[in-house]
Amino acid sequence: MPTSTRSLRPLRLRRALGLAVFAAASALPATARGQVIEGAGAIAVPVDSGELRAITDSLAGRSGKLRMRLFSSSRGLTIPILSRLFGERAVSTPGIHPMRDSSVQQPVKLITVLPFSEKTGAKIGAYRMGFWPAEKKRVRGPAYTNPEGFIEVTPDNVDQPISEHFRLGDFVTHNQADVWPKYIVLREELVDKLELVLAELRARGINTAGVRVMSGFRTPEYNAQGVGPRRGGRARDSRHQFGDAADVIIDSDGDGRMDDLNRDRKINAKDNQVILDAVNRVEQSHPELVGGFGVYRGTRQHGPFVHIDVRGDKARWSGAIPRLAKGRAKKPVVKKPVATSTSARGGARPGAASTPKAAPGKSGK
Repeated sequence: MPTSTRSLRPLRLRRALGLAVFAAASALPATARGQVIEGAGAIAVPVDSGELRAITDSLAGRSGKLRMRLFSSSRGLTIPILSRLFGERAVSTPGIHPMRDSSVQQPVKLITVLPFSEKTGAKIGAYRMGFWPAEKKRVRGPAYTNPEGFIEVTPDNVDQPISEHFRLGDFVTHNQADVWPKYIVLREELVDKLELVLAELRARGINTAGVRVMSGFRTPEYNAQGVGPRRGGRARDSRHQFGDAADVIIDSDGDGRMDDLNRDRKINAKDNQVILDAVNRVEQSHPELVGGFGVYRGTRQHGPFVHIDVRGDKARWSGAIPRLAKGRAKKPVVKKPVATSTSARGGARPGAASTPKAAPGKSGK
């Protein structure tokens, strides 16, 4: 893979937030910009509501659809504008903090994460997490280091919108139903990318109101229960454990299955190709969001779905989760590479050069 692609590693939580604020500051009038930059990591309080609006618009992400930004206080980064927007306590107290200025039309909330150091053994409080690869001295690269922190999910905030189409509860691991609070790892770049993909689909007349996350964050413990072809087909170092992957379907008719996205009156893997085309266009426009895309065919338990992530390297694969029959696991069914051809906008259309499968160890949910 070219060096330029490898260098597009995921931004850490604090850097992503800092860059968003700097981007907003650069859009301000020159006279204002001369007043707001205070050293390498600080932005002073804007004096004009229009300038404040420019910053909050930038905090809404590339898609303009984010309703939250993540912040980690563990690195000691100081951005005074955060205190202006959310209050002094917000930047040092884990939790979800609303904007103090209620005049903003689309307010963005600040989520200050609980530091990773709060994890004791395999748990945070009563919530079982398991162990990340780095805790087992098994780190494949920078993208596989321990998360910076966790978002605490409670019965009161589980329905908190984090973007136009997604809520906090969409990304909670599917176990320990009666244990509260729960904890998740989530990267805002993933949510931003999902919103951009939905925008691409809507631009082509597809109803995306019924987007559904089938699997978001997985605790390492939960992920390990399905590793390997005999137990579910999950990857041992799945990106779901790092908060930058989601398995999704578009289910606007509410039947629990992928919609007929290509309008051929059939529900099959060809509908996933429509989403792949949108992902390719998003990644060409936003190379910093490059990642994996996997196509999974339907089983008796569920219809076809797709995996989208922002791992930092491009990966494509196609297959099916193996089914268990008579106590024995069938070998994974691997489909032929998805037929695609790059368009002028970086998308793909059926019927041309095939998309390469991911290298061993790179694919998988």
